[in-house]
Amino acid sequence: DAYFRASTVIDEISTLNIGSRPASRKQTGKIADLRAIPWVFSWSQCRVMLPGWYGFGAAIAAWKNEAPGNNTQLLRRMYREWPFFKTLLSNMDMVLAKSSMAIASRYADLVPDATLRADIFTRIRAERAATIDALFEITESKGLLADNPLLARSIENRFPYIDPLNHLQVNLLREHRAGSKDPKVLRGLLLTINGISAGLRNSG
Repeated sequence: DAYFRASTVIDEISTLNIGSRPASRKQTGKIADLRAIPWVFSWSQCRVMLPGWYGFGAAIAAWKNEAPGNNTQLLRRMYREWPFFKTLLSNMDMVLAKSSMAIASRYADLVPDATLRADIFTRIRAERAATIDALFEITESKGLLADNPLLARSIENRFPYIDPLNHLQVNLLREHRAGSKDPKVLRGLLLTINGISAGLRNSG
């Protein structure tokens, strides 16, 4: 809970009343009580995009260890012949392309507990690498969105606009959490949240 709340805009989303419903079903402050959209939205804002891919790499590795044999070929066949699995991996490919560990690390720096910060962010970064490796092994791709260059170009063309908003948002979060009462800080936060959401296009 502590890492998530410090490294994302979930608390700001809740206090700014963004969305048609409260971020949480109950006023407990627990992740388990969060609604799905604020959960996904918050991870998207900090460019981790975690709900769209986390655990896939570990799951594939665990399955391959438990079921030794030519399981890579089975996964590739599933990707070719099973529309659901192909769509799942295609969506994961797109979400990973929108993520950025370089930018995510700036949000991780907002976590005051250095040990917690290093532990969680190291695990996130390692699982992202494992997920990309598994994705490439199954799809036989050489890069993220390699089979969809138009979408890849569309996303890359937005980065020069989205990335500065992320850096600005981190700075504004620091000011806001330090106790700034300047209405321009809150207004700026709201604008960065809206801008990043619009740029990513599927952030919630």
